[in-house]
Amino acid sequence: MNVDKRFELVKRNTQDIVSEAELKDILKKKKNPSAYIGFAVTGRIHIGYFIPIMKIADFLRAGFHFKILLADLHAHLDDRKAPFELLDHRVKYYKEISIGLLKAIGADTTNLEFVKGSDFQLDKKYTLDMYRIAAMRSLEKCRKAAAEVVRFGDSPKLSGFMYPILQALDEEYLDVDVQYGGIDQRKILMFARENLPKIGYKSRVEVMTPMLPGLQGAKMSASVEGSKIDVLDSRKDVEKKINSAFCPIGEIENNGVISFVKHVIMVMKNDNKKEFVIKRPEKFGGDLSYNDYKLLERDYLEKKLHPQDLKTAVAEEVNEMLEHVRKRFETKKDLIKRAFPD
Repeated sequence: MNVDKRFELVKRNTQDIVSEAELKDILKKKKNPSAYIGFAVTGRIHIGYFIPIMKIADFLRAGFHFKILLADLHAHLDDRKAPFELLDHRVKYYKEISIGLLKAIGADTTNLEFVKGSDFQLDKKYTLDMYRIAAMRSLEKCRKAAAEVVRFGDSPKLSGFMYPILQALDEEYLDVDVQYGGIDQRKILMFARENLPKIGYKSRVEVMTPMLPGLQGAKMSASVEGSKIDVLDSRKDVEKKINSAFCPIGEIENNGVISFVKHVIMVMKNDNKKEFVIKRPEKFGGDLSYNDYKLLERDYLEKKLHPQDLKTAVAEEVNEMLEHVRKRFETKKDLIKRAFPD
């Protein structure tokens, strides 16, 4: 695969790359560059994670050695979203789910590596670098960087202000060329680019993808009831949640169903040279088949595709994808209970 194809593979379905020129330069110089994403091991994993999982697969196909940081300390620093005594169990849960999701989309995980945050974030040199950045940055600067990710509240914990400092240092200590994250991470990623050079380290390329809207229109989140589909939900629960999702006829803004089709289903179909089939009774025009998301979006905007027909087809696709994860966890139910005892 040549440099241009590798670049387009990494770039597709992204919302921002800082910078594209730097990314191209890395691809020209390195056959197997490195990248990472950090998963703070907080709540249960939902189908919104398919967006980063799909992008991880793109990085792997483009020749990257890819690291998934299982960020246990971050999960506790963020207003103790993960209790300290549950961190090890959450790490195991996130690793198992991530493997299941990657297998569900047929990703080649040969060059995938999992790294636990506390395995290197407590080292002496890392800690000294953390203090060096802390000595240069104000609370306001750190808060501004982390505001879209960290839960500060009316009486913010000191740990939340440390969050972006650790995330910046992770780039150096994971020895990567690229950090990848959701667009909600943008200010933290820019914080990293600004501050690593101040202590003698190079800035990295930052790649960002959109956030999947929740089923009720806002960002899909494990903490927002009714906004998400857990990747271990039953087939019936998936169907029920998608059927009740916010999906107004002729509207695509904040439409989580349409967004999932665009960023996950159609990408998988195109990669596998298959069409997305929406079954309909003959009296309503018969089945619809799409090999291009833009055509599906056009039909939806023109109200030629009804929300209920779309929901039914999406529920079927989601259930088929999640079946791999459900089967993987049939013998791991104790792990879920240990990770999420409540």
